[in-house]
Amino acid sequence: MWVYIAIGGGVLLLLLIICIANYNRLIKLRTKTEEAFSTMDVYLVKRWELIPKLVDSVKAYMAHEKGTLEKVTELRARDYESLSEADKLKVNTDITKGLGRILVVSEGYPELKSSGNFLQLSRDLFRVEDEIAQSRKYYNGCVRMYNTKVQTFPGNIFAGMFGFQSKQMFEATAIQRTDVGVDL
Repeated sequence: MWVYIAIGGGVLLLLLIICIANYNRLIKLRTKTEEAFSTMDVYLVKRWELIPKLVDSVKAYMAHEKGTLEKVTELRARDYESLSEADKLKVNTDITKGLGRILVVSEGYPELKSSGNFLQLSRDLFRVEDEIAQSRKYYNGCVRMYNTKVQTFPGNIFAGMFGFQSKQMFEATAIQRTDVGVDL
């Protein structure tokens, strides 16, 4: 009789250890994903703060590109801190499209391209974009590990029990995926 109780207790203890280990692994992965998003968010905020300066320096030269400037300004006017994680990813994807358009159009304005203010802002923007790209890789790697744990067995059982949800990756836009033609 005591043997059955000991075996039953051992099985329950083993199940408890498995449950705790899976829960702790999910917590660690979620925390790592949140830390990665926070790192990327720092660079997104830097870019967020550069946008009004860039738009102001471009306005005088690009009057007929008013729609592009207004779209970027409208996106930038949102309260960044109140956006959800998913909304931040969406807004920044849209901003990337608009900034890309501004930089492409600026090629047609030699006076703008030679403006010291515009040149400095462009360099700052390219540096921040590179930092965003690097932090995006790290964030997506963390999300991949987290989502794999949340979606595969036995992690999916524990994820469901404890309310863990898959996270959205930061994805490239169709514009970012296209080949850039360089005219030398």
